Order: sequence, then structure tokens, then C-alpha cells
Amino acid sequence: MIESISAITLATHDMQRAVQFYRSLGFDMLYGGEVSSFTSFRAGTGYLNLIAQPDQRRWSWWGRVIFYVTDVNAFYDRALAAGCRPATEPRDAEWGERYFHLIDPDGHELSFARPLRSS
Repeated sequence: MIESISAITLATHDMQRAVQFYRSLGFDMLYGGEVSSFTSFRAGTGYLNLIAQPDQRRWSWWGRVIFYVTDVNAFYDRALAAGCRPATEPRDAEWGERYFHLIDPDGHELSFARPLRSS
């Protein structure tokens, strides 16, 4: 039986740019860094990893990783303050979450969300 996801690893062509991006959003770096080929950040009880890939290695849309945050609107404001341009503004979804999407510098789609309270 699967208990949880421990980590997700995303590819990057530019580790320095990727590390700066995720640190600007408040991810806590645990290992690696801007000159490393592998970097690991804390993401709640799991991890977000970055792995350097050569320029000739290409990827297309692969899916989306969803991070739960304490306050979607505050996180959106933090992303804007960090110079990010989210793909969507925060909104309430019919499936019971408030969320917004953001594309990282390597084209990976990220969603920052929070379950809505039931009435």
C-alpha cells in the first residue's frame, strides 16, 4: 500500500536560476545549491528536488505538482513580490480548493492550493 509521496524531482537546464526561483518562493534548501548538479528543498513533510540536465535534453508538458500552502493569497503576493508572473490569479475551484498556477523557469507547472472550508 502506498503511504505518501516522499519527493518529486524536476529537471533544470540552469541550477542557479532554478535555486534562486524556489528560494524566492520560500522553499527551504537542505542540500546542494546553485553550483550543484542536485539540490533538495523541504516541501512540508516531503521534498522537492532539482536535477541538472544538459541543454540538449528536452521535455514537454509533463503534468503539475500541487503544493498546499497556509494562505493562497499571501503566497500569490509573495510570488508577485519575487518577480514571478503566475499563470492564473487565485480562485476558488468547484472541487473545493483555492489555488493558482505558476510556471517555473524550466516550464514545470506548479499549483499552490488550500482546501476550502466546508460550510
